[in-house]
Amino acid sequence: MPIKIPDLLPAVDVLSGENIFVMTDTRAAHQNVRPLKLLILNLMPKKIDTENQLIRLLSNSPLQVDIELLRIDQRESKNTPTQHLNSFYRSFEQVKDCNYDGMIITGAPLGLVDFEDIVYWDKIQEVIRWSQEHVTSTMFLCWAVQAALKVLFDLPKQTRDEKLSGVYKHQILTQHEPLIRGFDDQFLVPQSRNAAFPVNFITNHTDLHLLASSEEAGAYLMASSCRRQVYVTGHPEYDAETLAQEYWRDRDVGIEPTVPVNYFPENLPDNKPRNTWRSHASLLFANWLNYYVYQITPYELNK
Repeated sequence: MPIKIPDLLPAVDVLSGENIFVMTDTRAAHQNVRPLKLLILNLMPKKIDTENQLIRLLSNSPLQVDIELLRIDQRESKNTPTQHLNSFYRSFEQVKDCNYDGMIITGAPLGLVDFEDIVYWDKIQEVIRWSQEHVTSTMFLCWAVQAALKVLFDLPKQTRDEKLSGVYKHQILTQHEPLIRGFDDQFLVPQSRNAAFPVNFITNHTDLHLLASSEEAGAYLMASSCRRQVYVTGHPEYDAETLAQEYWRDRDVGIEPTVPVNYFPENLPDNKPRNTWRSHASLLFANWLNYYVYQITPYELNK
């Protein structure tokens, strides 16, 4: 089954060129099925890139998915055209009375910023609390995990001494959880964050089920017992070149970042990186859509 997105969204041409079955609004109007309603709160600077990455992964499922894009405020974006935001993104006021089968809240480059200093922190808190009543299952990615742990568990921000950047080996911690069904015992995931998620900190201060972790990166994949919240501390959605783009961006502004770990061939930034996490990312999103969204969401969302 296809993923349904607006006719003119850039992802239509990008994903169609990759032979991914994308259904536009016009064609979907003639389908007599109820698609899953998914809301994406996109906090990443390059919003179109993130749209493409997430929609690509969400399309890897036999389920029909209806995507809506949400922006946190009306401020002008430095990396996304205003016309794109006005055409394809909704405000929270436009969706707050709706219910959704699933929601994804992306990461954001805010790892070193105190929550209280974030311009839209009050709105983030409101959206996270709103999702508990209006969304069947919410997936938090990277910085959004840190925000959700603060809002839902009142946990203080944990920050690393040095930024975590690279592709790290992770291990599953249980064999019988639907979200990680089909995972290899060890798998690779891109990480790019200043936030720290020590395993002991998570297990000692929350009732979350820890499903996967890394010796270097800490807790990676967690879920609430009701399956309504999923926490993913890395960036499985990243394209092969995304970490490289971040590395060169930081170099260009004089930050002098360390070379991402286990990423560039021979550890040389001039070498073209390869995607070594695609299968894990596809399986994670497919499992979440099936077992955490489709299998438990009501047919009539207003109930």
